[in-house]
Amino acid sequence: MAAPEYLFVSDPPAPPDGDPLDAYSRTVVLVAEQVSPSVGNLRVSQRVRGGRVLQGGGSGVVITADGFMLTSAHVVARSEGRGRASFADGRELDFEVVGADPLSDLAVLRVGEGGLAAAELGDAETLRVGQLVVAIGNPHGFAGSVTAGVVSALGRSLPTRSGGAARTIDNVIQTDAALNPGNSGGALANARGAVVGINTAVAGVGLGLAVPINSATRRIVSALMADGRVRRAYLGAGLAARPLPPRLARRLGRRGCVEIMQVVRGGPAARAGLRPGDLVVALDGAPIEDVPSLQRLMVGELIDTATTITLGRGDELLELPLVPVELAA
Repeated sequence: MAAPEYLFVSDPPAPPDGDPLDAYSRTVVLVAEQVSPSVGNLRVSQRVRGGRVLQGGGSGVVITADGFMLTSAHVVARSEGRGRASFADGRELDFEVVGADPLSDLAVLRVGEGGLAAAELGDAETLRVGQLVVAIGNPHGFAGSVTAGVVSALGRSLPTRSGGAARTIDNVIQTDAALNPGNSGGALANARGAVVGINTAVAGVGLGLAVPINSATRRIVSALMADGRVRRAYLGAGLAARPLPPRLARRLGRRGCVEIMQVVRGGPAARAGLRPGDLVVALDGAPIEDVPSLQRLMVGELIDTATTITLGRGDELLELPLVPVELAA
């Protein structure tokens, strides 16, 4: 009598058609093969305190066939405005910095040669927690670095500063795909191979952050490509989020607002008559519930344009005329 055959739970099932890769692995391999040719290693010279020049770098992603690249602003900060980019196909090309925006941590470069493989830009607004993402950088040149993981959180905030201006990048993507040294400026891609974020920082052990590709960042990239800078409106006030007092909350049907903590002398807020303690609830009719919602409205089109700011002062709602100016670079 033949001995019975047993299938132990520890025995892996036979791969179909002899394929050693499971569906997860095949997806990561396909994304890496699709996106890696568009990701270059960037090498720049950076000036530091004391006038010393250090060699630095990171990664960048080609986004147009005629040689525009997207990277993190901090990768090219304090650089001489140019550097070298190396790609997986062996090409080494000079690049120049077209424009950098430290307040979004994005920069646009232009390499001196066309014909490069351009990555597809996706939409981070479609991401869901738990979704597969692949982080691709080129920290060493000629060989990409690929790690995979999931979106571990959405809606994170990342504080940035440029000179005396401070801002918060909102809707930042948090992932557990490991970010290696030199991966800043590289691509965070979804399972289709579309770039949904630009890797920017390590938030802790096993946690990385990426600036999302969405409608707001697309406008920033377009402005950098066209003008080399991003114009933003400026109120001249220190701000902080706070809950609305119960009476105003019931009247407006919402909970949050932005409190004026400080008014800059001679600034737009001061000229409009804003005071510390005023509660900003709307700008030109658009509801304001937190600082990011106000920041999103401070676009270039608002500069030197008369608008109306709605305030809670005591138990009253006031509408005051306001003319924002351009935020100094």
